[in-house]
Amino acid sequence: MTFSLPVPAEANDLLNRDPLAVTLGIVLDQQITLEKAFTSPWVLAQRLGHEPTAAELADFDPEALVAIFSEPPALHRFPKAMAARAQEVCRVITDEYDGDPAALWRDVATGAELYRRILALPGFGKQKAQIFVALLGKLYDVRPEGWREAAGGYGEEGSYKSVADIVDAASLAQVRAYKKQVKAEAKAAKEA
Repeated sequence: MTFSLPVPAEANDLLNRDPLAVTLGIVLDQQITLEKAFTSPWVLAQRLGHEPTAAELADFDPEALVAIFSEPPALHRFPKAMAARAQEVCRVITDEYDGDPAALWRDVATGAELYRRILALPGFGKQKAQIFVALLGKLYDVRPEGWREAAGGYGEEGSYKSVADIVDAASLAQVRAYKKQVKAEAKAAKEA
């Protein structure tokens, strides 16, 4: 399986070949559309004039990175906070994984270990970590023993719950319908 999101082909190509782009897409995938989140790593590379490394972003001048994230159209709804979050994640990748984003998931023995590594990243809670485990398993073929269980409901085969399940326009519509249903149920529970 490969990325086939409703984004420019160049953005999908970057996601398919660059583990840092995938990681940044997941980092940015909150409070904006998934199309925006997963296009932003490609736009960032365009603005820099090259595909960045984790070490480069970790060492980037924070104010200059915020300026790049803020340049219209901004890479995120909250460019200052998300530039800082992306930089924090890149620092962890640089310090703990020798600057290699794929080392985060390479050679993990179990899905539980993969989940723990991802959950330890700045800004990653249970849901975001489970979605990343599911995305790695479904789209990147990272499938250590127990990966589906570690991904929770997002790891279920045939589910349409997250970016991990989007391969075409129909699956995107199914994911959007699922998210709408979850929000409606949460709202109803809150009002009850």
